[in-house]
Amino acid sequence: MSYNIHHANPPSQPDSIDIDAIVRVIKDQDADLVALQEVDSGMERSGEGNQAALIAEKLNMYFYFSKALNYNGGEYGNAILSKFPIEEGSTYQLPNEPEANTEDRVMSTGKIRLPGGNEIIFGSTHLDYKENSPSRIRQIKRVLEILKEMDQPVILAGDFNDVPGSETIDLLASAFQLTCSNCPPTIPVIEPVKAIDFIAYNHPQQKFRTKAHKVIDEKYASDHRPVFALIELLK
Repeated sequence: MSYNIHHANPPSQPDSIDIDAIVRVIKDQDADLVALQEVDSGMERSGEGNQAALIAEKLNMYFYFSKALNYNGGEYGNAILSKFPIEEGSTYQLPNEPEANTEDRVMSTGKIRLPGGNEIIFGSTHLDYKENSPSRIRQIKRVLEILKEMDQPVILAGDFNDVPGSETIDLLASAFQLTCSNCPPTIPVIEPVKAIDFIAYNHPQQKFRTKAHKVIDEKYASDHRPVFALIELLK
């Protein structure tokens, strides 16, 4: 699953934080691996604690959080959740175009050993949000450079802030297999019209296969709809 959680703030309730709503969405899909974006840790606006840790505890999952920037008295970034132990978590800073005056971005990755002994890399990222952003192009190129060096199969998920047919997603699709072709829209959460949240994979022996891809019809918990994919590991 990939889910931009909007710091667990339901858009219809501007001043509220509803961690349980995010937990319900993930639990309903019984996701094994979850890439989270817009995660708060210790911020004044969202209260004490790391939201990834709070969500993981309620779901009985492992987590790894990556700070993208300091904000509002705390930290803000991405996270990964996993039903399986995260053997090694890493945070990669992503570049911005000089003088772009935009937010810092990161990619979180975790080395995860699946039942049966197979190891994969699972990643979560959130690229620059500005329209026609040169920073976003620099960021996706850096993401692909990093993941190209991995020895294990890779699943990457996140909010790429760009649509199919854009340079960003064309670059992603040149190195990774997206789990959707005619990708259903993910934003805005009410009557969505654009797909900007994706899941993609790369297996050196071509042993991943997409069995299902869907955008979950969830309108309350966040300003994005979550994306879910069922990926099969072929023998």
